[in-house]
Amino acid sequence: MLQKFIVRVNEKGILTRDGDFRAILEPGRYRFWPFGGKAEVNAWAQDSVMPAEPLVDYLLQNDPAQAEKHFVVMTLASNEAGLRFENEVPVEVLPPGARRFIWKGMKTHRLERFDLEAGAELPGALAAQINPATPKGRAVTGLDGVLFVQVPAYHVGVLSIDGQIAALLEPGLRAFWRFNRDVRVELVDTRLQVMEVSGQEIMSKDRVGLRINLVASWRYTDVQKAFAEVGKPADYLYRELQFGLRAAVGTRSIDAILENKQDIDEMVAAHVRTKMNGFGIEVGSLGVRDIVLPGDMKEILARVVEAAKSAEANVIRRREETAATRSLLNTAKVMEDNPVALRLKELETLERVAERIDRISVFGGLDQVLNGLVTLKAG
Repeated sequence: MLQKFIVRVNEKGILTRDGDFRAILEPGRYRFWPFGGKAEVNAWAQDSVMPAEPLVDYLLQNDPAQAEKHFVVMTLASNEAGLRFENEVPVEVLPPGARRFIWKGMKTHRLERFDLEAGAELPGALAAQINPATPKGRAVTGLDGVLFVQVPAYHVGVLSIDGQIAALLEPGLRAFWRFNRDVRVELVDTRLQVMEVSGQEIMSKDRVGLRINLVASWRYTDVQKAFAEVGKPADYLYRELQFGLRAAVGTRSIDAILENKQDIDEMVAAHVRTKMNGFGIEVGSLGVRDIVLPGDMKEILARVVEAAKSAEANVIRRREETAATRSLLNTAKVMEDNPVALRLKELETLERVAERIDRISVFGGLDQVLNGLVTLKAG
């Protein structure tokens, strides 16, 4: 019985008999007698990748003309990366040593090679073209082999290759091959920054536990030097702020700490600036924001303050009473030697009494009021 097969207009076919390759079939209808082994035809879309690499290898070795006629052959060396294009549109990133056999069809196919030993960075225009964040019609496969870095404004990127700092990246989009190397980029903000050292449990010299919060402003002055000297400069600065704060608080009593926090600020600032000298980091303003006392210590200090203020109030009250008594004594001496002054005082008293009376009836005239209510004794 005849075996019938169809290869469609957008396909190519592989004819095998009993599993052995016989021919590549163009689009059309085919009939085969079963004599000579069972016939099979596998159809593949034109312009698609041929996964049966052993078959193409066979053709390249035994019938290179057929291989040249039907396939676009792409191979990469162990030190090369590649970018495959279809109709000049990038479609796939190829790793070192990769091979692609593509059925020839209506599209143009091209492989762009990159020598990995010549450098890790992709050209800027190409990076923008294959950037997955850029909207486009067809996604590029194999982008795991590329590291994309978007450096924001006021930042620099510290590029490390195989653990060594290679360069500082300016703001913008950059892309690097990951193949055959370990590529990392750390973004660094070059603006003035604020660092908080919060919730530090520290014991004072007189063994009082305190919780202290510290705030410091800082910035990078030499990013490359900072990362060359210390793996994580910000973490190193944080630890030195901790050490400086503990040294300043641990050598002072609770009274000295509460009386003048500025001494702690100055001591911590001096410690940190000495430690960060030559590390490419500048420490600006620095200060203790909060000092939190334990609950029992708060009650004790509250009682101490209350007692001190109460004693101060008593001293002020006694001082005022003494002054008032001395004033009365001086007034009495003046009145004793001056009848007119005594008369004025009596009239002042009369005025205050009269202010509390709604109505006064006078008999005998004003002289009677003055002489009858207030009598001056002859001295």
